[in-house]
Amino acid sequence: MKSPFKNLQYCIRCCQPETTEKYEFDKDGICKTCQSSEDKMNIDWSKKEKELRKILFDAKKIAGNNYDCVLPISGGKDSFFQAHVLTKIYNIKPLAVTFNHNWFSEIGFYNLQLLLETFNLDHFQFTPARNLVNKLARKSLFEIGDSCWHCHSGCGSFPLQVATKFSIPLLVYGESIAENSGRAKYSDGKTNFDKNYFTTVSAKKTPSEMVDNKISSKDVFPFELPSDNEIIKNKIYQIHLGDYIFWDEEKQTEFIKKEYGWKESEVEGAYKGYKSVECIMPGVHDFTCYLKRGFGRSTSQASVDIRNGLMTREEGFEIANQKDPIRPQALDYYLDSTGLTEKEFYKTINAKKHSKLKNINLPIYKNKSKKKNIKPFVQSLIDKHKKKVE
Repeated sequence: MKSPFKNLQYCIRCCQPETTEKYEFDKDGICKTCQSSEDKMNIDWSKKEKELRKILFDAKKIAGNNYDCVLPISGGKDSFFQAHVLTKIYNIKPLAVTFNHNWFSEIGFYNLQLLLETFNLDHFQFTPARNLVNKLARKSLFEIGDSCWHCHSGCGSFPLQVATKFSIPLLVYGESIAENSGRAKYSDGKTNFDKNYFTTVSAKKTPSEMVDNKISSKDVFPFELPSDNEIIKNKIYQIHLGDYIFWDEEKQTEFIKKEYGWKESEVEGAYKGYKSVECIMPGVHDFTCYLKRGFGRSTSQASVDIRNGLMTREEGFEIANQKDPIRPQALDYYLDSTGLTEKEFYKTINAKKHSKLKNINLPIYKNKSKKKNIKPFVQSLIDKHKKKVE
């Protein structure tokens, strides 16, 4: 199976095209993520683990009677594994913090509660109002070309807000940005991010830039980052566990499934059932990526499997070509909740299409799944209750 679009340059080892944001190829045509995968094999991980142990134990000493760190969680595979590492291996007491995108799937809701109960975590959660999520999801399409600004922004801002308000200096994230993002390599030695990371990488727009005649400054206030003075005063810093321990999402997922009963489910646009399983909307997010850049979630997953020797590049392209172009059922919910028509959706996304794809008509396949309930889990429960009352 050849690469899908002849006029695009693809990494000679995996399936990632040049339209991937911030992607770079070396003189041999190898993408930065594949280069980083090679770096990963040459790291002294025992030395890195000792560095992690010191960071965590120093944080524990500083904390005193306070929490040792802030642990941002969604209930997804990474945060579940993070909780295991911190509590079971290093005896760390974290404050679990969740930005609830208000799009939780039933499986995601279950996994989050399982995580909290399994590891006996105190938990802080923020959930934006349904109507605000709908307004921001609509504005997000026009501003950044996907549905998820409020999630991109909230996942960065809320844990930092909690850390500064409770004077907990350390935040512990999971996967390193050198793992699959294409934005850094392990050999760079600079994989930790600053407070603006989520804005720079995914949200793209600050809260003030999302204000309009339907979205007020008060609406977006919860998405504001702490000031530099607050960050400095509380000596806030962040680490990724993936910079200190060998990260293997496949092995880690199998471990938490077997050890703790964490659950997978079907994820639209993907051929694996664990990435973003906690949300109903990843299919829409990844479909917009496909429409703008010519690849979706299955391309990214296949590229990881190719690097790990689990499939050939040809097999990766075959899977990606089958999965990436499928119109997600969740698009119906997105259009209904934002008030956009499908025509408006495609027109807006096409205007943001990468220049290399401007003259290409991307194939779009009909979703043949029989799954009907595409609403967030809690909203579905409310709808069922209303019907019973009526």
